[in-house]
Amino acid sequence: MPKAKLYRFDDPEKEPVEVELPPEVFGAEVSEDLLWRAVRTYLLNQRQGTASTKTRGEVRGGGRKPWPQKHTGRARHGSIRSPIWRHGGVTFGPKPKDWDVELPKTMRRKALISALSARAQEERVWLIDRLGFARPKTKEALVLLSRLGLPEKTLVVVAPEEYQVPVYKSFSNIPGVGCHRADLLTAYHVLEHEGLLITEKGLEALLRRLSHAPVGA
Repeated sequence: MPKAKLYRFDDPEKEPVEVELPPEVFGAEVSEDLLWRAVRTYLLNQRQGTASTKTRGEVRGGGRKPWPQKHTGRARHGSIRSPIWRHGGVTFGPKPKDWDVELPKTMRRKALISALSARAQEERVWLIDRLGFARPKTKEALVLLSRLGLPEKTLVVVAPEEYQVPVYKSFSNIPGVGCHRADLLTAYHVLEHEGLLITEKGLEALLRRLSHAPVGA
């Protein structure tokens, strides 16, 4: 049964309580194939696909023949915008392209469950009752992470209603640390970080999202 330590925001140095994590989300078999597919899909969908070059027909100029076809002693050319000319067009250069790929919803869910289960097996999942920052304060967030002894690359997972300015801005300036909503979490976000700090409401949001999904790989 996967377990995690539950800390209190008001007293993070107090001895944490060890609680059991839901096995249907944190105790599934880890599928490396699904994780690879999920990461590949996420990264491909981040590509803008806006790289573009001009062909000889799109480069400005070159409308007339640079010199007569014969009797000049030089090679034959029809345009100064030929790809073999300086400032000419590009042969087989990149054009705007849609890199988006689809991954079925069930596979995305299973991949996220695999990623969460992998972190749970490594004992790199921590829980906290809440994040009660009154205002954005990076120093307070750093102190909290330090007192809990979390890795440098930690992902803070909160419920949608907890994703407020004082919370996510407190973590936004810390290198390697991210703050993400539980309902938008992906396998890539989990694997990108070495540890997970999940609020109690964030854990409930993850359960509502994933507990009804098949967990078999």
